Amino acid sequence: MRTPSQRFETSITKDNLWIYILTLLKKKELYTYELNSKVLGEFGFSPGNVTAYIVLQRLKADGYVRASSRRKEGGPIRHYYGITDKGIAELRKARAIYAKYGRYLC
Repeated sequence: MRTPSQRFETSITKDNLWIYILTLLKKKELYTYELNSKVLGEFGFSPGNVTAYIVLQRLKADGYVRASSRRKEGGPIRHYYGITDKGIAELRKARAIYAKYGRYLC
């Protein structure tokens, strides 16, 4: 059985993966397969490949990210994702919520 702190960690990481994806996309456009390694490198946890893809597609469908296709010379077509203005606004809201409730954890 997981402890309350383990459940909390899952809640603020994997259960809210969209925050981390938008944060990464705010820095630069990425293609799907870069996401998991970037999340691990920047934030220290690894979401499942399918989970990251599902979250990314939901963000795209809701207008928080945009997609474009590019082919590198001699390589396959890759679908790159970037954050939209709507995504930036949602990320700001998430940060405000964290600031509001995060102070109670000290």
